[in-house]
Parts: sequence; structure tokens; C-alpha cells
Amino acid sequence: MVPKEGFPIAYEIFSGNTFEGHTIIPVVKSFIQENKVKDFTVVADAAMISDDNIIALQENTISYIVGARLGSISQYLVSEIDKNLQRQDGKSIRIKTDKGYLICSYSAARYRKNKYEMDKQIEKAKYVIDNPSKNKRLKFTKADGQKIELNEKLIDKTEKMLGIKGYYTNLEESIASNTLVIERYHELYKIEHAFRIAKSDLQTRPIFHYKGDPIKLHLLICFMALVLARHIELKEGVSIRSFIHECKKITTARLKNQITGKEIRLRAKPTPPILKIIEKFDLLT
Repeated sequence: MVPKEGFPIAYEIFSGNTFEGHTIIPVVKSFIQENKVKDFTVVADAAMISDDNIIALQENTISYIVGARLGSISQYLVSEIDKNLQRQDGKSIRIKTDKGYLICSYSAARYRKNKYEMDKQIEKAKYVIDNPSKNKRLKFTKADGQKIELNEKLIDKTEKMLGIKGYYTNLEESIASNTLVIERYHELYKIEHAFRIAKSDLQTRPIFHYKGDPIKLHLLICFMALVLARHIELKEGVSIRSFIHECKKITTARLKNQITGKEIRLRAKPTPPILKIIEKFDLLT
């Protein structure tokens, strides 16, 4: 869990066979209760939010901004979006639904990407139809008995949604405009950034413990390392990768080659800007 600045503030551990869609509600409720948060808004992608989770958030009066799967919305909503949304960059509409407000925005760049992908899938579908020996189900095909044909209805629906991205929220427009809702959703990349730091820069790896306490301790150490890394990045404006690279240049020992009598140079000195940061955080000790 991170705020919009991307600083890690909480985490929770679940058994490996727990479906991720069942984890968000207990984590959010626990965090709100422990920290006595008055105004809290969950921002999550579509994979984390099911219909049951949206109902649970509504029942607990928790605000949310989540991604919408436009491929599964009703034909009525498709028609409303197609009829009312202007196909211009930055244009958006808000429609009231049983899942909250559905906000849809249009992007020309997204349209080109979606159109390319759709055309490619249609070509594959046509090839399968023309070559029955290669018989397999694709997105834009449907079975009519033993015959496979193009799913024109799905193609029409997909074409109407080209370039459009959807978001669900229960925040009133007076509290959060369409633009603000979309901006907050796009800040989800900071979660991915935190994972990237942990896995890549800090080289976090799984360790195969068998008991609960060692597992929890290992993850606590990983979380603490991530907290320190993000603190350094946010305070000093330097990536943790660069910081670690410079830290490794600090000489901690001096060795002498007994054959040549020369000193073995292990590390170069850190650059002055990085050395100031190191001294500031008292990392030389």
C-alpha cells in the first residue's frame, strides 16, 4: 500500500493459495481502523476488484477508483458511451451505474493501438475460418454447430470501444472531477515502481522458509529495505540504483599484494554529491 507519492506505508501477508481479489477488503478495513483514517480512497486496477469487492466497499462507505473492464459492460452502456463520448483527446463522460459512476475517456493514441490489435485478431479469425484444419477458437470467432464464423456482434461492440478507457468510482463529481479520477488511477504505476525497486535494485528474492515467523521476518526485512530506498529517492532526488552503485565504491579495507608489494585497489572513492547523502544518513557506520 502506497499513497500518491509512492512511499510504502503498509503491507499484509496471505497464504499462497489465497485469491488476490479476496485480499483488498481486509487490508483496507484493517488500515483504516488502526490509523483512524477519516477520508480514504482505494485506487486499484480491475484485476483486484470484483463485483463483490465493490459491494463491500460501498457497504463500508469506502471511496474507490478502479479500472473498468469495458469488454463486459452491457449493450446499453456501450450505446450510451458511443452516442455521448466525443472522440477527442482528453474528452470524458460520466454515467451512473450500479457499480458507481462509470467514467470513460478517449485517447487517439489508444485508438490506434486498439485498432491495430483488433485488425490483427480479425485477420487471425478469418484465417482460421478459411482453414478449417486449423480449427481453434479466437476472440472474434463463434461456433454455429460444427461451423466457425466471425462474431460480427462482438466486432461491432469492440469497434465502438476503440480508444476508450473506463474507470469506476463512487466519488461525486463535486469531490473528484473526471480528470482527477483519471489522474489518480494513472498513479498506480507507483505500485509497479515499488515492486521494480524491490526486485531489481534491491534484488529481493524468495527464501523458502517453512514456518510462519521466518516468512514474516523475511518479508519485514524486504519491506524495511524498500522503505529506506524510497526515503532516499524522495528526499534526495537520486535513484536507489545510483545510490547503491556509489555506496559500493566506499573503501572498507586495504589489501597489499605480498608478491609485488603494491596495494590492491578494491574500490574507488564515491563522488562528492553521493558522499554527502551517505554522510547525511549516517551510512558510513
